[in-house]
Amino acid sequence: MEIQEVRAWRTSGFLGLGALLLGLFWAGWALKEGSAEREALYLFHLIGGLLLAGLAGAGLITVQPNEARVLTFLGRYVGSVREAGFHYVNPFTVKKRVSLRVHNFNSDRLKVNDAHGNPIEIAAVVAWRVVDSAKALFQVEDYASFVAIQSETALRALASRYPYDGEEKSLRGNPEELAEELKGEVEARLKVAGVEVLEARLTHLAYAPEVAQAMLRRQQAQAVVAARKLIVEAAVGMVKEALMGLEAEGIALDEERKAAMVNNLMVALVSEAQAQPVINAGTLYT
Repeated sequence: MEIQEVRAWRTSGFLGLGALLLGLFWAGWALKEGSAEREALYLFHLIGGLLLAGLAGAGLITVQPNEARVLTFLGRYVGSVREAGFHYVNPFTVKKRVSLRVHNFNSDRLKVNDAHGNPIEIAAVVAWRVVDSAKALFQVEDYASFVAIQSETALRALASRYPYDGEEKSLRGNPEELAEELKGEVEARLKVAGVEVLEARLTHLAYAPEVAQAMLRRQQAQAVVAARKLIVEAAVGMVKEALMGLEAEGIALDEERKAAMVNNLMVALVSEAQAQPVINAGTLYT
């Protein structure tokens, strides 16, 4: 059966404190005024005063800001006190503290395989807080440990659904979107424990050491290919504009000279080495 947080009965702690002082005064009076002739009567007053003081003292609690006291009576949950201050509650209840403050969970670096099967290292930080003290205490064995395990499970599941890098949606290329997705998945897992997730973000993302060098070389090769493609496309456009400019000026070239010009321009524009001019001094006839 799922337990929901409810408000427990409480009253001002100063009323309980007054009852405590009254009980002590009553017991002290019985000790001072007691006599052998009326021993039974004064024993009654002494026990009554001590009992009143004990019940009053057992029900006094203080609740700090962003804290809750969960009360149970004979194994049954009877409510929680969230209001900060000095309170008096049912003295026969067991009172347990639950922090409502914001906590950070920093995961270890997990080694998982991404969607392409490449081993990667990934870690995340999750900011969370308890919003239902009853669920946090009674629905799971240890809510702090539950948060840690479920957060790491959600992180592993996220990493296995997307590649490390690529043109499609990836861990490296879409960190903001994946952070929101991770937050939603962790929050869905922690709902049973009465925990709210405020933020979840990746703090570490890298290829595993055994494949890091190979993956770096592959990334460098992909970058070189992309750069070459851009250079060639730009060079083709420049050569096309040069030919169109010559035709606009009325300079006609036969197909052989056009081919030679295109070849020379492409070599000059695409080559990484500085082009060396060659002067055509004519043809030597013998």
